[in-house]
Amino acid sequence: MSDLWLFLLLPLSLAAFHGVKGCLECDPKFIEDIGSLLANVIPSEVPGQTQLIERQVQEMIRLTFKVSHSDKMLRLLAVQTVIKLRTWLKNEVYKLGNETWKGVFIFQGKLLEVRQSLEAKLKELLKNFSEVACSEDCIVVEGPILDCWTCLRMTSRCFKGEYCGDEDPRKAENREIALFLMLLATAVIPGSAVLLIYFCIFHQRKMKAIRRSLKEYLENKVEELMENIDEKEEKDFRPRK
Repeated sequence: MSDLWLFLLLPLSLAAFHGVKGCLECDPKFIEDIGSLLANVIPSEVPGQTQLIERQVQEMIRLTFKVSHSDKMLRLLAVQTVIKLRTWLKNEVYKLGNETWKGVFIFQGKLLEVRQSLEAKLKELLKNFSEVACSEDCIVVEGPILDCWTCLRMTSRCFKGEYCGDEDPRKAENREIALFLMLLATAVIPGSAVLLIYFCIFHQRKMKAIRRSLKEYLENKVEELMENIDEKEEKDFRPRK
């Protein structure tokens, strides 16, 4: 009866992880298959069996997600390769069921070894496929291609742009515009500063010249005025005949 409840509740408990996608999880049934295999391997009398299964499945999902999202070039893989990798992983978990149960800790250690092998295989497959699909001579790739980020199947034989690590043209254009504006600002600001300094110095010299001319003009006017006053006084004090 407990096994029946386990098989009924396990898909529901793992549904929360379906939003996290890696190359292997694009097939929703894959997670359920791994959970079912682990349920057959882990004895039902083990305390917290369901939680243990959930935790192990979650670790596998995190691993494949981490590998395929670690580099934008490691997101494409042939569908047939993905199917073979899923089959390999299921067989590895099935082999553990044929071994004598030696406790939870030993079982978790063996699953860790399986995950490490899975990580190495997945990295190698993604890297090799990227080199083929993004090669300059564009080697033909047979069969549909899986985008591990979006789970979309594509029929393209050659890839470029973001799939191959090339920069988005819009981002490159925006960066060039920003660089041009920075260079322009770098050239304009010092030029404006020099022009402002020149204007201030020229204005200062001009004002000095104006003040000097005004001073001389006033001095001349005062001197002329004083001479007129002196002449007038002389006329006033001159004796009349």
